[in-house]
Amino acid sequence: MTKTTEFKTPTGASFFMNHKPLARTLDTTNFIDNEFVASSAVDWIDLHDPATNNLVTRVPQSTDEELHAAVESAKRAFPTWRATSIMAKQRIMFTFGNLIRANWDRLAASITLEQGKTFKDAKGDVLRGLQVAETACGITTQLTGEVLEVAKDMETKSIREPLGVVAAICPFNFPAMIPLWCIPIATVTGNCLILKPSERDPGAAMILAELAREAGFPKGVLNIIHGAAPTVDFILDDPAIQAISFVGSNRAGEYIYTRGSANGKRVQANLGAKNHALLLPDADKDSALNAIVGAAFGAAGQRCMALSVLVMVGETKSWLPELIERAKGLVVSGGFEKDADVGPIISPQSKARIESIIASAEQEGASILLDGRGFKPEKYPNGNFVGPTVISNVTTEMKCYKEEIFGPVLVCLSVDTLDEGIRLTNANDYGNGTAIFTRSGSAALYFQKNIEAGQVGINVPIPVPLPMFSFTGNKKSIAGGGANTFYGKPGLAFYTQQKTVTSLWRSDSIDTGKQVVMPSHL
Repeated sequence: MTKTTEFKTPTGASFFMNHKPLARTLDTTNFIDNEFVASSAVDWIDLHDPATNNLVTRVPQSTDEELHAAVESAKRAFPTWRATSIMAKQRIMFTFGNLIRANWDRLAASITLEQGKTFKDAKGDVLRGLQVAETACGITTQLTGEVLEVAKDMETKSIREPLGVVAAICPFNFPAMIPLWCIPIATVTGNCLILKPSERDPGAAMILAELAREAGFPKGVLNIIHGAAPTVDFILDDPAIQAISFVGSNRAGEYIYTRGSANGKRVQANLGAKNHALLLPDADKDSALNAIVGAAFGAAGQRCMALSVLVMVGETKSWLPELIERAKGLVVSGGFEKDADVGPIISPQSKARIESIIASAEQEGASILLDGRGFKPEKYPNGNFVGPTVISNVTTEMKCYKEEIFGPVLVCLSVDTLDEGIRLTNANDYGNGTAIFTRSGSAALYFQKNIEAGQVGINVPIPVPLPMFSFTGNKKSIAGGGANTFYGKPGLAFYTQQKTVTSLWRSDSIDTGKQVVMPSHL
């Protein structure tokens, strides 16, 4: 029997979703000044359920008037919000986190419907964002400044202040987590945020807006606008917007970084990846193979920290048949099916691109050991499915190795030694994450010290740090040689600017006479 799930739209209307066409399609609204505002857009983007390709909603290309209204709302709100006490902001954030937890299933259902990932994986998407919101509740100890008496009767103190109006441009693959990388940190530090969710799956962001309003966010502190390139260009060019956070592809991210920086904005941009895992002969075989399969094919490979390259060291190349058997055991189906392990790809276009890269590997001489092309679950014949795919005999010159595939495809290379595996990994342009599977502490430490990726897992396949740390990709996985600072202490630094105040309050009443040189009151 097909699973049926009920959840509420941001406007409060309930509807049942069971992967069948909705009786009435609800257009996605803007969220401006704490109101869900119907768009006057001329251009609309159809959003389809990836499991069925049934129409779910229409997303507006927000009009110029709507884009400017969002900025004006944020500008009006900023003076009062920045003056709001940190304790008051903290109380709002506590409530916001509690509301996210209470609406966990609802957010996950929206993600599964619009993005396609399995319901249990969608719940993980929400959780990783919720952790950022909950960590932001510690702002009273995270944002303290510094003070030092630098001379007699003179002290210098350093304080952090908000930037003003900031913006976030979010990707399709984590519809809750990435907005929640930005909303809590940007707002609790005193900024007003304009959020552009992906036009492919904005539903979770719209629910978050509703919860933010219910939590007590004042008008204008969070605004949500929609669209594709015109909306992005507006964010890059509007002079009121001081900083931009972006997660997405290299092509888009490099453009955003270049144009935004040229306009004098702070830009943090997390881009593509080609994450390698080294499998050593002394690894716990069962644990390692299970971890690799989950990291390569979970979320249908649509995550920037997916494990997409397996570097088999020495005899571990003989473990491939066992890895393939585990991959074959994964259930590929609609995300609301209870036994689903891998959901659909976001769009028919993405599916076609993934399958073309698999085909290119075959043409270039690689071996397709497990082929997921043309996969059609019985209950979802019209969905955008690609089954788990394993490609061996890959070289570093092949397209399947050089390009980020962003699908459930694992490419496999063989090397003789750990050093050779490290050199191969370091030669790759990307540096988001990497992992090693071994029982040897010395090998793990050697790998940790010599590998160049920013996020390293030791027997951990997807080593994304929890929010008390920060996302730390490097090389071409970030734009402009900058830093990924989406949460943790670097996140607070990104959304604030430093001010130093030097004060002199004399303890005596002696007339010091003229002071025409640099202060030297020692």
